[in-house]
Amino acid sequence: MSAETAVGHDVAHESESQLWEGGKSPFRSSYGKIMMWYFLLSDAFTFAGFLISYGALRFSMETWPVPDFVFSTFPFMGTASAPLLFVSFMTFVLLFSSYTMIRAVQEGKRENKSGVIKWMIYTIIGGATFLGCQAWEWTTLIAKEHMSVTVNPFGTHLASGVYLDDEHGHVYNAGEEAETFQAGHSYLIHKEGGEWIQRRYQITEGPDAGMVKQLEFGPKAFGALFFFITGFHGFHVFSGVIFLLIIALNVASGLYVKRKNGYEMVEKIGLYWHFVDLVWVFVFLVFYLL
Repeated sequence: MSAETAVGHDVAHESESQLWEGGKSPFRSSYGKIMMWYFLLSDAFTFAGFLISYGALRFSMETWPVPDFVFSTFPFMGTASAPLLFVSFMTFVLLFSSYTMIRAVQEGKRENKSGVIKWMIYTIIGGATFLGCQAWEWTTLIAKEHMSVTVNPFGTHLASGVYLDDEHGHVYNAGEEAETFQAGHSYLIHKEGGEWIQRRYQITEGPDAGMVKQLEFGPKAFGALFFFITGFHGFHVFSGVIFLLIIALNVASGLYVKRKNGYEMVEKIGLYWHFVDLVWVFVFLVFYLL
C-alpha cells in the first residue's frame, strides 16, 4: 500500500515539475504579451483618472462650453457650421485602422509576410491621418479661436438676453436688429488686432432683467484639460505609428521569418494599437458628446 502511495506521489510530482519547467507559461501566453497587458492596464488607470476629473469639472460648472459649438468647423467649408462632423471623421479613421491591424495579425498567424506588410502599411496610414486631423483641429482652436491652456473664449450664457454690440465690438446702429440668445446658448469671445472683444449684453428675463453685463471667459479648465488629454492620447498614437513603422520594416527585412511564432511581435503591437483606439472612444464620448 505504501509502495502504491509512493508511486502515486512520484507521478504527481513529475507532472507538476513538467508543468512548471522553464520556458512554459502557466497562462499559455508569452512573457512579452503578459507584460504588454500589464502596461495597458496601468495606462488605462491613467486615462481613467484624467477623464473622471474632466467629467467631475464638467458637471460642476454651469458655463461649460457646448461641444456642438466648439467643434463645428470642417476643412474647406469656411464659416459653415458642421457640428462634430470632423471629429466623427477622425474617429472613423482611427477605428478603421483597428480593422487593418486585425488583418495584419491574421496574416501573421498564417506566416504570410507580404500580407502582414500590406495591412500594417494601411494601419500606419490610418494613424498618420488621425494625427494630421488632430493637428488641424488644434491649429484651428489655437490660431483662429484663440483658445489656450489658460484662456477659454468659449462659454455658456446663464440667462436669456440681447447683445448690445456686434461680434466686432461695434454698437448696433439705430433700427438694426440685435442678436438675441437664450440661457444655455454658447458664446465665443472674439480676438481682433491683438485685443479681446468681450461683447456687452442685456438680460431680458428673470430677476436680473434689464441689467447690462459683459461676456466673461469660459472655465480655464476646459482648454487645459482638452489640450492635455487629447495631446496625451495623440502622443500614444504617434508612438504607435513609430513602433508600427519599425516593426513593419523588420517584417520586410525577414527578421521574424525564422522565429515561426506567428509574427508575435505584430500581435503585441496590435494589442497596443487596439488599446489606443478604445481609449479614443472614451475621449470622444467625454469631450465631444457630454
